[in-house]
Amino acid sequence: MLKRPSSFHKLSPSYLFPEINRRKEAFLKENPHVELLSLGIGDTVFPLPQVIAKALEKGGAALGTKEGYVGYGQEQGNLKLRTMICERLYPHLTPDEIFISDGAKSDIGRLQNLFGSQVRVGIQDPTYPVYVDGSILQGVQKITLLPCTAKNHFNPKIPKEIDLLYLCNPNNPTGKALSFEELAQIVDFAKTHSITILYDGAYFSYIQDPNLPKSIYDIPGAENVAIEVNSFSKMAGFSGIRLGWTILPKKLKFQCGHSIREDFLRFACTVFNGASNIAQWGGEAVFSDEGWEAIQQPIQYTMKNSKLLKKAFQKEGFTVHGGEHAPYLWIETPHRSSWEVFQEFMEKRHIIVTPGAGYGPSGEHFIRVSAFGFREKIESYLRELL
Repeated sequence: MLKRPSSFHKLSPSYLFPEINRRKEAFLKENPHVELLSLGIGDTVFPLPQVIAKALEKGGAALGTKEGYVGYGQEQGNLKLRTMICERLYPHLTPDEIFISDGAKSDIGRLQNLFGSQVRVGIQDPTYPVYVDGSILQGVQKITLLPCTAKNHFNPKIPKEIDLLYLCNPNNPTGKALSFEELAQIVDFAKTHSITILYDGAYFSYIQDPNLPKSIYDIPGAENVAIEVNSFSKMAGFSGIRLGWTILPKKLKFQCGHSIREDFLRFACTVFNGASNIAQWGGEAVFSDEGWEAIQQPIQYTMKNSKLLKKAFQKEGFTVHGGEHAPYLWIETPHRSSWEVFQEFMEKRHIIVTPGAGYGPSGEHFIRVSAFGFREKIESYLRELL
């Protein structure tokens, strides 16, 4: 009989967002006439721009024809899409350094699998739960949480004694966007101490200031120490379509000198047959000139929501961080359990938020509020409840 992996004993009983949904469903079962405003999970709400929807439709229809049918694609992803991403975002890199995936979360898991259990990792605290949970599932024993607090401007102090640093920028949940100087200091530290950075740039498209870096490769020399994982989900509304990309520069090496890119390609060819062709055709539409222009409208709409929500919570006396370069507000709730505040917001204000404790110990006494939603509904709730 199979033995249960010991790593599962170290995980919390449920992942953060399913637990939020479980509590939400239980509340609605007891209060069926209540309408909740969901500002918790942070899912996109806008319909796809027509240029993208039509590309998906055209691609799907083509599969029903003899001339248009295709089967397995390249494990690394369609060359056309990789080239388009490279030309628009990474002109100093090459398409063979880009891997197309079924989402950033999936590729983070594959990278964790590739690096194994002996790696020493440093992880921002608070941050996206997948970094910690995925490391635990791999059997990683040496996990160092790096507190990101208002006192250190949500910029962690990085220890020398790690091999891999998880860096989410702009950060989920705090909304912190690193400056060129801050990010350059991290890259220089990584080069000096032989640390590899796993950089999650899923929210780069929400950065409003052109003087802030949108990729770790905006920093000279980062291609020697950094992997960048990215996503179409929040950028283009692909959360249900599942598409992302990962950059593995040729210059990036293991301690022994072997190419990390080569091993990741070998690993991907073993466990992954490539992202959906239909999703990738949609991705090509995103990176076309028309598609790129079209996705800016929902991004700016969401950031206007963020500004509106931040102003409203500040008016109520809350101390609010973030919301300027990411679609999340990080709100202080001093001396109170974040799950307690979650419950209060749901039961009394009829708003779903995310308890900060779900993002790590330094997230306790905070809640995260998402700006994804339709403005008329947000404004209606703010008038009545805040």
